[in-house]
Amino acid sequence: MDERDAQLAEQHICSELDISGDGFKRPAILCLGLLNLALLIVAIVLGINCAKVKEGSLQVSHSAATQLINELNYLRSNHSDVIEAEEEAKKALERAIKNHAQLKVQIQQLTTINDGYQRQIEALRTEKTNLKSNISALEGTCGKCLSGWILFNSSCYFFSYTESSTVIKNWPDSRADCISRGADLVVIDNPEEQKFVSDKIQNMKISSEWWLNGFWMGLSDTETEGMWVWINNVTEVEQRYWMIGEPNDQNGEDCGIAVSSFDNPWRTRFDGNCHRKQLHWICEMPSE
Repeated sequence: MDERDAQLAEQHICSELDISGDGFKRPAILCLGLLNLALLIVAIVLGINCAKVKEGSLQVSHSAATQLINELNYLRSNHSDVIEAEEEAKKALERAIKNHAQLKVQIQQLTTINDGYQRQIEALRTEKTNLKSNISALEGTCGKCLSGWILFNSSCYFFSYTESSTVIKNWPDSRADCISRGADLVVIDNPEEQKFVSDKIQNMKISSEWWLNGFWMGLSDTETEGMWVWINNVTEVEQRYWMIGEPNDQNGEDCGIAVSSFDNPWRTRFDGNCHRKQLHWICEMPSE
């Protein structure tokens, strides 16, 4: 298309739209003015809204910040109180630990004292038992037995343990002591006397070993081995009073010994060496 054809086309279009010349410029200017006015109004409205939104946002932010500041100030004001309370709690804990240590020491001391009291109580109970077992005999010995002797039936009995728990002798020396007292070693010739002797020596102990807690009796087989004879020349024929396995004559055991037994109060005798073994003894003499 050449320049002439372009000019013809332009004239055709302008004639069709009637926008050629001054007829087009005025409406166009008017439209542009109105458009600018509308854009200006829109911009103003948007600006106002943005300002309101910004102001509201600032107000909200300011309110939240104010609340946080107030809370921070509250926490700061209470911080010293918390520290003070913590220090007081530490001091209280230290006092409690110190008191606990003192109480522990006191408990140990009281435990030691209590153990001592318990031992004393046991000793008193033992003494009480001995006194109870002797009271009836003591009441009946007045005018019939010497002081320190126990009356049973028609005889008076002396247990060397009651005079001294530490003095012990062999069989010959024990018999000599009885003779010096106007008596002799005990002769047990009936079940009642057997039970009496066993009951009396029940708590007369010097050792945890039972064979060291025996008492010499007036019984031996020194003349004929295996034939046990009392000092009054009566042969012992009763076998039930010997402990199981006794007498066994180990190392020349020729003298009779009485012990106490919880298991069987009737089997309370065994034999021992008359000269080497050291024990307590029992004397017997007729009552007045």
